[in-house]
Amino acid sequence: MPANPPQRRLLKVFTLLAAGIVWLLLFIGLLWAFGALWFDFPHPGLRRGAAAVFALAAVLVTVFVRPRWRAKLGLAVGILLVIVWWQTIQPRQFRDWKTEVSQPAHAEIEGDIVTLHNVRNFDYRTETDFTVRHETRRLDLRNLRGVDIFINYWGSPYMAHPILSFDFGPDGRICFSIETRPEKGESYSALGGLYRQFELFYVVADERDVIRVRANYRKGEDVYLYRVNALRAREAFMEYIRTVNELYQTPRWYNAITNNCTSAIRQQRAASDRAPWDWRMLVNGFGDELLYENRAIDRTLPFAGLKRISRVNERARAADQDPDFSEKIRVGLPGMQPQQP
Repeated sequence: MPANPPQRRLLKVFTLLAAGIVWLLLFIGLLWAFGALWFDFPHPGLRRGAAAVFALAAVLVTVFVRPRWRAKLGLAVGILLVIVWWQTIQPRQFRDWKTEVSQPAHAEIEGDIVTLHNVRNFDYRTETDFTVRHETRRLDLRNLRGVDIFINYWGSPYMAHPILSFDFGPDGRICFSIETRPEKGESYSALGGLYRQFELFYVVADERDVIRVRANYRKGEDVYLYRVNALRAREAFMEYIRTVNELYQTPRWYNAITNNCTSAIRQQRAASDRAPWDWRMLVNGFGDELLYENRAIDRTLPFAGLKRISRVNERARAADQDPDFSEKIRVGLPGMQPQQP
């Protein structure tokens, strides 16, 4: 029986909607493939040309190839070829790295003793003028007292950089900062971070390095500090150590969405033990608000009041050369009473 007019109209609407979805997906795929060629084509001098040729070919196929399904198939094949090539690009361990990320950390574990090599502890005079110093630290897991989180903003309230700090009492504090690993002369690009431009790097550092440089020497950066509650500190620390050792053996790519400074923390955990996904894990400038809602940080004050007093830039500048830097920046902050192992 032929379809009646309402059914035909409904079928036409669904057909147009399906076609629109297919074209939208193809457009997104073409846009991604164009970026992959623009950023990752193996010969830097030919990258723009390769991307332009791909874009021109896509336009010609869309305009001139008929019937439409052949045009769609041709575009899909072009995208697939770029994906297959892109997957062959491998991260490297050895390049002409910037000094700050030149020495990857690694650890040896013997029972409760963790020996960390290449702990960064630069002495900064300015952001770019510093004395290079990499150290070996011996940590007793039985001395692990707690965990703090620093949230670092560099201009936008929507995006931030989390740094975890583990307090080992007499053995000192160790920070983990998940970053890109730029080469000399290379700078970060948000768009480039969506592609295979940067290797992933775990900076393992003393607080007087990784916090001082952000709070005291980089312009326009704000650093907030919170005590973390109800965290299995030892388990979390060993997750970091495991990842640090894996990266020391096998480098990985950084990705601004799927493997960044926040999502990488979540991915360290077993899939069954990960926190539920929340949009603030991507727009991580609101990460401290998420932690507050989940009772992961101190709640003795309303969140707005807690955040206001948790900014440590002034304390960090006052304690710049003080050997008790870590203690001085914590004075008066909620939940920062000394903890026992």
